[in-house]
Amino acid sequence: MCRNIKTLFNFEPPATSDEIEAASLQFVRKLSGFNKPSRANEEAFKLAVERITGASQELLNSLVTTAEPKDREVEAERAKARSALRFAKS
Repeated sequence: MCRNIKTLFNFEPPATSDEIEAASLQFVRKLSGFNKPSRANEEAFKLAVERITGASQELLNSLVTTAEPKDREVEAERAKARSALRFAKS
């Protein structure tokens, strides 16, 4: 799984369309192996990002949970702490 794609479900505030599109772009980049496609593949690349963005938005809109929404700032701090431990110099 691509580490740059973050969980977008059940956060307060909810994921924005820009965040969903960014995750979709990362997914298409991972699948295709292209960071930036050639002109010949650009249209297919853009179409894939659009379709995955739409499907992702539909998925996030239809998911349900009884769990309390996670706070973005708290989760970001936890991720920073995990990263600091993981990459701490010995």
